[in-house]
Parts: sequence; structure tokens; C-alpha cells
Amino acid sequence: MSQQVTQELEVDEYTLGLVGPDQEWAGTVADGGTVRTHTPPACWGPMITPEFRGGHEVTKPIAVEGAEVGDAVAIHIEDVEVTSIATSTGSMDEREGAFGDDPFVDHVCPECGAAWPESVVEGTGEESIRCAECGANASSFAFEFGVTAVFDEDYEIGLTVDGEAAHDLAERAHEAMALPENSRQHPILLYEPSEMPGTMGHLRPFLGNIGTTPPVELPDSHNAGDFGQFLIGADHDWGLDDEADLAERTDGHMDINAVREGATLICPVKVDGGGIYVGDMHANQGDGELALHTTDVSGFTEFSVEVIEGLDIDGPVLLPNGEDLPHIAKPFTDADVERGEALGEEYGVDVQTDVGPIQVVGSGATVNDATENAFDRAGDLLDMSEGEVRTRCTFSGGVEIGRLPGVVQLTMLAPMDRLADRGLAGLVRDQYAL
Repeated sequence: MSQQVTQELEVDEYTLGLVGPDQEWAGTVADGGTVRTHTPPACWGPMITPEFRGGHEVTKPIAVEGAEVGDAVAIHIEDVEVTSIATSTGSMDEREGAFGDDPFVDHVCPECGAAWPESVVEGTGEESIRCAECGANASSFAFEFGVTAVFDEDYEIGLTVDGEAAHDLAERAHEAMALPENSRQHPILLYEPSEMPGTMGHLRPFLGNIGTTPPVELPDSHNAGDFGQFLIGADHDWGLDDEADLAERTDGHMDINAVREGATLICPVKVDGGGIYVGDMHANQGDGELALHTTDVSGFTEFSVEVIEGLDIDGPVLLPNGEDLPHIAKPFTDADVERGEALGEEYGVDVQTDVGPIQVVGSGATVNDATENAFDRAGDLLDMSEGEVRTRCTFSGGVEIGRLPGVVQLTMLAPMDRLADRGLAGLVRDQYAL
């Protein structure tokens, strides 16, 4: 880990698909300092590049001055700027013979058998990623149903294009995807899919994989309770014996579309320094990421960091933008409080008006498992029984699906005194101007 502490840190170097304490560190930023990252697309690009050990290309880990195991780090996302002008995405097929247990992790050339073979690009299309040793198609993924989408200059609208436009973009794929200099992936625009042309979509960029370093090395795309299931019993270097081993995860890979500019993400510190890493920027995504992939893009992210001493949490806590909260979990207005206090006076009840919204992230093999995980994490955080958590979230919150099969955000209006006990009241008040 770098010992030089800086108030501002720029990061433009990446791992080859892994997160963990043995990765080379990018540097150390001061508590209260600012980080600016330049990240390449994740998901499809690394997925079709057989040298990668995981399904993403994320930054090297960033240490935060003073962050120790048992603390937490608040990441205040101040700016998210997309630089790609187009991308390709869709639902996936796996190429038989091009991997062992896991097509995201243990890549193998289907012809010569080389593990994580170096690869070259020959032309465009789904046959273009070739083993540098024997020339075979070495990518482990293809499209089941795929699109190529372009973006307007303000990144407000995306549009899927036809085969001619997709081919043109494939021939200038690196430029169109604005791959950073140090990126090692092949751009997915090379595949030039072109189904359902002429379809428009609203854009709202966010970060799909941002968090802190787990104490064990994991493929970056599998640092979550759902994708992590692929590691259990796997016969490769990152295979896990059972579900208990997956508890070391930090759930950086969330694909929650509210993790965007203006949000604050609070992450557990499970290695000294925290080891914040960033990647998997998306131009847009509906709740659930139903195709399992979305519009991967390059871009810049700027955020400030804040150490929260002694906040020993198991997984992330999100303070989204107010407009991203469910209606019944929005902070009460003065008029709401007036109505509530009038009811309290009528029925002789002391009214609890000092509350604030939080979202506890849970993950697991299924949405139900992820929700149970969120119940447990919320109960531990706020010293509540599961019954109270369930009831508060029903009456003043809810559960939303970040990603199928198993990432959720559990929302509630939490009593401010409980948040104060955990050192979170100030962050919540600042986020929602309470």
C-alpha cells in the first residue's frame, strides 16, 4: 500500500478482473480527500477478453488515510461523466469449450487448451476474438439477443441502430467506446449486434461496481452474494468450499441504478485502508438488470471520502438521491409533520418525527435470500428485531431489486436516534437537508 497521502488522487490503472488485498494499490487519499477515476467499460468487454480472471475491469484499490478494519468509508459521488458514444449489450450465450467451471473466470482456448490465453482481434463480429497462440475463437461469450446503442451528446437518450451503423461502429470500436489508455479489454462494439433497431431509451448513468476490498481475493464480478454462488465448489483458484466462505465479500458489485451522481455509499472496511475500487459504469439500466447486462461505458467518476470510525457493517448502506427513494420513504415535509402531530394529539401518542431514509443493501443466491440478508444487516445496524425491520420497511419503506437473481436495497425511514448511535445521523441529515 502506498504510504504517501494526497488530498486529491487520480486513478487510471486497473486490475485484470480481481479484487483483494494482494492487488497493487493505486495510492492513498486523505480522509476528506477527493478521488477522480477514469474507468473502462465492464461486463461485456472483459467477458470477451480471455486474459481476464473476472467479468469486469475495475480500478486498482485506493487506500483511505486512517481507515481500519471495523470502520466504514462514506463515498460521496459528486460527478459521473460518460465518455463513450456507443456500446453493445444484450442477453448472453456461453461458448462451450472456452471455459472450465465459470465462463466469467476460468477461460481456456477451446482448441489449444491454453489457460487465460492471450488474444488478438481479427476483423469484426462474434468470431473476431482469436487465441494468439493457435488462432481459434477464444472468447467464452456470444450474444443470445444483442443490440448496439448510440447516445446523444447530452447523454439523455440512447438509440439502438441497424446492422450498417453497428458495423461502422465496430470498425472504430476503441474510439467509439473511448477506452482509457491502460485498459486491456477488447471493446464489445466489435461484435456489432443489431437487433431491434430504432428503439429509444432514457439514459441516467451510474456505477455498477463500486465498493471496498474484501479480505480474500475474488473475481471482481463475483464480489456479491448472487454471482458469488458460482465460486462455491468451483475447481479454479478462486473456488470456495461453501456459503460461509462467501461471507467475506463486500458486495461491491451491486448494479443498483441509484448509485449515481449525488448519492452517498457507505461501505465496510474489511482490510486496513479500505481499498475502494471503481468500475462498471453504465449509461442506463432498469431495476433488476433483467438481461443480466446493460449499457457498459467508459467515463470519469469523482467522489470524496469520509472515514466513519467503528461503524462495523457487513455490507453497503446507500443514501440515494431523494428522487430515487420510494414515495413512502421520502422525508416528511413540514405539512406531513403537522398532520402527524395533530393525529398524535387526538389519539394521545408521542409522534416520532425525527427520522431519515436509509437503504441497506443485501445479496444472496435469490432475491428472497438477498432480502433476508438485508433484514439481518438492517437489524444489526439499527439494533432491531427482524419483525420490527419488516414492519418499518412495509409501513415506511420497501424493497427494490438492484439485480436479478439476488441484490436488493431495503429502504426504511429510520429513527434518527438509532442512526446517531451508529454515527450516521449527520450523513443522513446532510444528504436530505433534514
